[in-house]
Amino acid sequence: LFFFRYFKGKGTKNVGFEVVNPESMPKQIAEVLPNYRMKEKALVAKINDEIYVVVTRGEKNTAGYDVEIDKLTLNEENGDKVLTVYAKYTDPKPGDVTAQILTYPFTVVKTDMKELPQRVVLEKEYKN
Repeated sequence: LFFFRYFKGKGTKNVGFEVVNPESMPKQIAEVLPNYRMKEKALVAKINDEIYVVVTRGEKNTAGYDVEIDKLTLNEENGDKVLTVYAKYTDPKPGDVTAQILTYPFTVVKTDMKELPQRVVLEKEYKN
């Protein structure tokens, strides 16, 4: 197993990205986001030769939840390009006073990739 994992990670490269503010994200993403905001997942979209990654956290009953993309890596597995999205989740601390409203935390980044991967894997980490 260790031997397999060692070779599996070979050829992995970091993907550069920049965070996109919700006000300046492409309208195509804004239009499809409501279809995915109830789910916890990572999506990839190609718009005008730019590759974007969106991570959604699903529906939350209060404010205070957040998501940010820590890093992106690209490697090859069985001939497929696999993008791994490392996301950090923030939850409200126990005892925090938060607004009792439905929220749909998400984040959007623009990558320096030139083509879409065949698969996307979401790796989540909770931070305090």
